Amino acid sequence: MEFTREIYWNVGHGAETLVPMYLFAFAAIGLLIKGFLQRIKVYKQGMPLNRTDQQGRRIRRMVENVLLQKKVAKVQWPGLLHGLFFWGFGLLFIGTTLIVIQADFTDLLFDVKFLKGTFYLLFSIILDVAGLVCILMLGGLLVRRYFFAPEGLETKGDDAIMHGLLLMILITGFLVEGARIAVTELGTPLSFWSPIGLLLANGISGMGEGGLRALHKVTWWVHLLLVMGFFVLIPLTKFRHIFTTSTNYFLDDLGPKGKLVNLDLENEDAETFGATNLKEMTWKDIFDADACTLCMRCQDRCPAFNTGKPLSPMKVVNQLGEIAFNDPEANLIDTIGKDVLWSCTTCRACQEICPAAIEHVSKIVECRRAMVLMEGEFPGEEVMAAMEATEVNGNPLGIGYAERGDWATELGIKPLAEDAEVDILYFVGCYGSFDKRNISVAKSFIRLCQAAGVKVGILGKEEKCCGEPMRKMGNEYLYQSLAIENIETIQSETVQSETIQSYGVKKIVTTCPHCYNTLEKDYRDLGFEIEVETYTVFLENLLTSGRLRIDAKELSCTYHDSCYLGRHNDIYDAPRALITAAGGKLVEMEKNRAEAFCCSAGGGRIMAEEKIGERMNIKRVRMAAETGAETLLSNCPFCLTMFEDGVKGAEVEESLKPKDIAEILAERII
Repeated sequence: MEFTREIYWNVGHGAETLVPMYLFAFAAIGLLIKGFLQRIKVYKQGMPLNRTDQQGRRIRRMVENVLLQKKVAKVQWPGLLHGLFFWGFGLLFIGTTLIVIQADFTDLLFDVKFLKGTFYLLFSIILDVAGLVCILMLGGLLVRRYFFAPEGLETKGDDAIMHGLLLMILITGFLVEGARIAVTELGTPLSFWSPIGLLLANGISGMGEGGLRALHKVTWWVHLLLVMGFFVLIPLTKFRHIFTTSTNYFLDDLGPKGKLVNLDLENEDAETFGATNLKEMTWKDIFDADACTLCMRCQDRCPAFNTGKPLSPMKVVNQLGEIAFNDPEANLIDTIGKDVLWSCTTCRACQEICPAAIEHVSKIVECRRAMVLMEGEFPGEEVMAAMEATEVNGNPLGIGYAERGDWATELGIKPLAEDAEVDILYFVGCYGSFDKRNISVAKSFIRLCQAAGVKVGILGKEEKCCGEPMRKMGNEYLYQSLAIENIETIQSETVQSETIQSYGVKKIVTTCPHCYNTLEKDYRDLGFEIEVETYTVFLENLLTSGRLRIDAKELSCTYHDSCYLGRHNDIYDAPRALITAAGGKLVEMEKNRAEAFCCSAGGGRIMAEEKIGERMNIKRVRMAAETGAETLLSNCPFCLTMFEDGVKGAEVEESLKPKDIAEILAERII
């Protein structure tokens, strides 16, 4: 016998079948398109934003994440279930498409059949297995949502519609197959290539041919209508993420990662800065709400949410969507809540884990900009005091700018104004310049450079805060003022007077990830061109080149990936290479690398008191203490400051000592 089957068996292939079938199909697709056109009108309420550049790269990212489900399937078992369901349903869609192509085009018009022979056997078993996988995965997701739902997972009517409709489509599909096999294939070798259909066929074969034909015909039409209903409901329910999430991979921010939009503060036509209403957000911010699948991954990873703060990144995104579709004139800040907006540490944990390429942090910063620039509002008086201190002395610690380079005198390090012939400019940062604990780190870095024969210069009193904490807290004006002063000092044709020429710096190294991220990314918008490197990468290169020699001494330690070196810049290996070279026996915390838990100081929160919920630094210190390590290593002055306080709060001062990587290396210089 020939391995094939009659496509429209029992329902007929004449006008009585094809006309209503295609009328239903065209109507469903028309309603689908209409639904999305209506939503596009809502997206257009936002400001313009170009996300169509580098199309080849965007298409590759979209293909990788849609077809391979890279973002979805890599984390947690629900992601794997969703990925398997997607692949199974995709195979069923391809199979249905092949059936339509043969039955209504190649066979009908050219008498060409390709669903036959060995290809048909493979076609049959693949679709059967795919359908079974879909039912099992859908069942697993259903059980999780309705019987073992994690805390905070919201279940709405959309979820019941999605689960019910998809399950009915799959079940009716198998019933159609089972009825057909029971009449036409039972007892033949062909039936074994549809194992699930064969199982059903054996179960219903006692109905007799008449009953089976009636069951088949009714179920075939029900199945068709369910599929058409699926198309109609896509733009009206969470089904829309099939298109919006896929499209969001194409629309993703291509970087530099975490870089904010530079505000044109000189624009005389601008009536406001930041975002207080929907029209001051971009269309992409509104689109993100439609791409969100409410999977809770961002919320689960958010350090603020996990320490009792009111911030849920998922909720912020969806509140924007609710405003866009229901109340476009609503005040964003009042709707979202000021405590919510101030709670963010801009750590990017939400964006790194998001399977839908949603951009959470920029939305929060835009609202902060409006609060600060338009209302003069800060999360506390201590933040306002830090801002004022920075305006006066160039640092948030309130120490006179003239003392900025005093720490380096004993090491023979001179400001560039006195000696500009250096190999690197060390951009020290505020904490490395003024904070006693972090001055130790700055000195350690200098000693390491001197041991490697690298001549280092600093700006001394000419250096100002890089402006990063101010910018992330919303004070774009102060950030740009500081940035422009630093850039003019480092690379302008004239510095302070027409007689002092540019210092001719070729490379800048920082021991602060916040300074590094800001100089390397944000300053570029203001004309900054000099190469910037973080000290962990710089020292690793000195080690591998043999210029720096370290005596490896055993050290029991764990390591904290700072948010701005890790998630913001994907630098994970260089710090660990340095620790290994120093003899460190590294015990990783459960949350490490891209999953590392924030110390609480990012997003300008280094200037603010943590008044709500559990303190993040204490929670992180406890994670470190659980490893049994004696030393907690970090690479960031903000993190080190938080951990010095955290070991006291966690009452582990005697068993866990916070240190910077530069300090343990300096202790081992040969």
